[in-house]
Amino acid sequence: MKNISALFISLVLVFFLTDCDATQAGKSEQTGEEENSVTAVSKKDKKQNKGKKEKEPVSPEVTILKTWNMPPLLKEISGIAYLDKDRFACVQDEDGIIYIYNTKTSKLEQEVSFGGTGDYEGVAVAGNSAYVIRSDGKLFGVSNINDKNPKINEYTTGLTAKNDVEGLTYDQRNNRLLLAIKGSETGDKDYKGIYAFDLSTKKLLPEPVYRLNLTDPVFANSSGKNLNSVVHPSEVAVNPVNGDIYIIDTHPQLLILNAQGAIQTRYVLSNKEFEQPEGMAFKPNGELYISNESRKETGNILQVKVDRK
Repeated sequence: MKNISALFISLVLVFFLTDCDATQAGKSEQTGEEENSVTAVSKKDKKQNKGKKEKEPVSPEVTILKTWNMPPLLKEISGIAYLDKDRFACVQDEDGIIYIYNTKTSKLEQEVSFGGTGDYEGVAVAGNSAYVIRSDGKLFGVSNINDKNPKINEYTTGLTAKNDVEGLTYDQRNNRLLLAIKGSETGDKDYKGIYAFDLSTKKLLPEPVYRLNLTDPVFANSSGKNLNSVVHPSEVAVNPVNGDIYIIDTHPQLLILNAQGAIQTRYVLSNKEFEQPEGMAFKPNGELYISNESRKETGNILQVKVDRK
């Protein structure tokens, strides 16, 4: 009887030990599967994030002081220029019309026709005359913007649709217009030029007066996939107070260059507040205004303050 009891106890012990080993093995196998799963997810995340850069924070130095929502005609407002008092000359990128908008009354006061349907991108005012640039490089001059039937002149600049000319401003100190290209330079270039149209000769200088260096360290954190997409200038303006050159970009970002054309500062803008910045203008006292096209709702003009870094 004692022998039977001893045998029974031995069998129970063997069964217990075997079951413990199996359980431990199962746990080890399960842990291994979990570790492999975590490793696989980690590798997947690394693969998905490979080459991606963190989104740059918005620059707090740029703030909006006031907003004017545009009427439906200017939903696609593509350029603005200070005219006088509270009035701005505006263009949109479909119709050959200069719209006069009053920020005090928030109304359109006048329409000045100068051309047919086209991709008009910028407007500048020099004295009583206005100039409008088309993206293919064609420049239109309106002799007296206040006349009901002003004389219209057309000028060939030599710039093309490939260059995609979007920026235009009046440089009073040098009696010239500045034209900024959004597209690419002819040939493989590491810059985008800002060209000058001499108002005395009515000719475009063959070489750019300023070069935006696409390899400048200021663009080190840019999310551009290639060199040409580092900056897409949509407007250029000259600060009348100090001569600094401002360039707005559809990324959106704002660049400030000194009078020699060297980039001094770069500001990252909020794509919620600056949905599609296309126009920019200064008042004589240095107040800055930026206009935005709208993809869904309404275009606008913003009075903007920039606290220099």
